Amino acid sequence: MSKPKKGKAYNIPVSVIICAKNEAENLTQNLPKILEQDYKSFEVVLINDSSSDDTLEVMESFAEKHRNIKLVDVKSIEPFWGNKKYALTLGIKAAKHDFLIFTDADCTPNSNQWITHMARHFSKKKSIVLGYGAYKKIKYSLLNKLIRFETLFSAFQYFSYAKVGNPYMGVGRNLAYRKAQFFTSNGFINHMSTRSGDDDLFINENATKGNTALCYSPESFTVSEPKKTFKSWWIQKRRHVSTAHEYKHLDQFLLGLFYVSQISFYTLAVILLIAGFQWKIVLGILILRIIILYLTVGYSAKKLNEKDLILLTPLLEIFLIIFQLAIFSANIVSKPKHWK
Repeated sequence: MSKPKKGKAYNIPVSVIICAKNEAENLTQNLPKILEQDYKSFEVVLINDSSSDDTLEVMESFAEKHRNIKLVDVKSIEPFWGNKKYALTLGIKAAKHDFLIFTDADCTPNSNQWITHMARHFSKKKSIVLGYGAYKKIKYSLLNKLIRFETLFSAFQYFSYAKVGNPYMGVGRNLAYRKAQFFTSNGFINHMSTRSGDDDLFINENATKGNTALCYSPESFTVSEPKKTFKSWWIQKRRHVSTAHEYKHLDQFLLGLFYVSQISFYTLAVILLIAGFQWKIVLGILILRIIILYLTVGYSAKKLNEKDLILLTPLLEIFLIIFQLAIFSANIVSKPKHWK
């Protein structure tokens, strides 16, 4: 992962889009950080996706005080019940500007320069910008380290693939693309029936080497509140992983090959060590791989301000391999149905 480009801030008009379902508390806490962005021209499109709490009331209270807020109140209709993509589509249609930046209600920008850093990557050729959505650090929490390591490793992959010309996903916590790009590709129509994937499936379908830019300066990060229990994280990841089978065939193959190489390496290493087969050679190869892992993931961890994860990287990787296997197996049996 190379150094982020500074570029030039063009101050192009931008629409920040936030789709929220039962997020009254998060909006109250995080929306002020969005509205305090040091950027000349931007609006905030707030989409209430059929919430049952006070989300709409919170949105209306902010809108009364800020002229640059636009409200979109979505009432679910039977064919699209519980479908975030339907709500997002209405919000995108309502957006005044062509340049769109997406985040979630439980996210807060890492600085008041978030919009500036994301928007400066747009150009005549670049219509998609991939950002980094981090999770808040919680001291002395192993679960928190696992969540952040999985997030770091995913970012390490999608930034690296994009860097070599094969962008395959992005995260809705920090993502930008042009409105024209959305409508030229008919939005989410090709995967509207899939409950998740408003971010990664859209990027997988539309991102190319020529139209995609990367933004990973610390000022451009968003930070989300992580899950507090293993069960809630498990449910969240099951939903996220459920879209992988709809990726392009090449992306499925490359990601599958990488995962198989991970699980095969450790499985074979354990078998050979137990059998006592040339254990010095096996142990040497294992140590070499761990060193390479430290160098690659460690470098990304420093870039993405996740340095406290470096020391535990081998152990966290092994857990992640087992966790992903369990997720894939569970999703084969039954698939998640709703985005919230």
